[in-house]
Amino acid sequence: MSCFEVKCRCGSARRGVLHTRRGDIQTPIFMPVGTRGSVKAVSPAELDELQAQIILGNTYHLFLRPGLEIITAAGGLHKFISYDKPILTDSGGFQVFSLASLRKITPDGVKFASHIDGSRFFLGPVESMLIQRTLDSDIVMAFDECTPYPATFKQALDSLEMTSRWERMSREQPLNDGQLRFGIVQGSVYPELRKRSAEAITGIGFDGYAIGGVSVGETEAEMMTAVDAAVPYLPETSPRYLMGVGTPRQIVESVARGVDMFDCVLPTRLGRHGGAYVGNGETISLKAAKYARDFTPIEEGCSCYACKNFTRAYIRHLLNVGEILGMRLLTLHNLHYYLNLAARIRTALENGTFEELRAQFR
Repeated sequence: MSCFEVKCRCGSARRGVLHTRRGDIQTPIFMPVGTRGSVKAVSPAELDELQAQIILGNTYHLFLRPGLEIITAAGGLHKFISYDKPILTDSGGFQVFSLASLRKITPDGVKFASHIDGSRFFLGPVESMLIQRTLDSDIVMAFDECTPYPATFKQALDSLEMTSRWERMSREQPLNDGQLRFGIVQGSVYPELRKRSAEAITGIGFDGYAIGGVSVGETEAEMMTAVDAAVPYLPETSPRYLMGVGTPRQIVESVARGVDMFDCVLPTRLGRHGGAYVGNGETISLKAAKYARDFTPIEEGCSCYACKNFTRAYIRHLLNVGEILGMRLLTLHNLHYYLNLAARIRTALENGTFEELRAQFR
């Protein structure tokens, strides 16, 4: 039985429900990133207030710190971080890309030198699945190689073939009852490789399918080409997840192409650097002098905690004197913006007004 239901459509865009053992997730959905077991600057109670439905953790980072022994003793990742909603764990495949100077790829996985202390360890599909089973996350990602950009056709093909091998191995590993397993499409900017990868992983068979290897330096046009090349070959009855994306406009455009799930560090990262999302995806820097006497909220009409209680002038003051509260308020606002955008998309799909919403972001 499929874990995913499509409730309604607008062209290729879908309004759906993803069923997990810790609750249903209404899609399209944005997933806040909690790499090390915490969404930066935000508590689980605040995530509930923001109506976050699911967050992310990272296999590589949680394996290194605090380590599986401590998380197991705590009763699993959910109990350790005091979060009772679904958690998706990345497999560590992105670190194969981001920590290229600290690793060596072998046919069965990757030899890493820890970015923390240089200690050596091995992470492959067998190890990644075991770690994610121990973490007891609700959605488990297959182990892959996130293809770097730029890459020649030959490099992208070799990377794709490695990913296909690792995903077959990932599929063979045991998981806990109720854990869902997603495969990942690679292929860089080459449409024929994206098609080939999508067909390969659907042939293996997963609960859901992700499009990886995007938002790694390519242009937005190349990103959308990768999405366009993969989506037609992914099952209509399964959720589709675009990894590491993106800006509000990119999310809206990807929904229009049939994507259901998104994650990105942009809202929390921008908040820590003094920025806020407003309007149709525009950003403003609250550090700017012009906001020193601006006693309006970050965005008029926004219902987030920051906008209901504080002004641009006050938040600018907090940022300029180094008070952590300034970064927290902007992070809360930005996460609200993204989660509210997902809710607006769902409503527009239900009402048949998605194309009007899409036009606003163009």
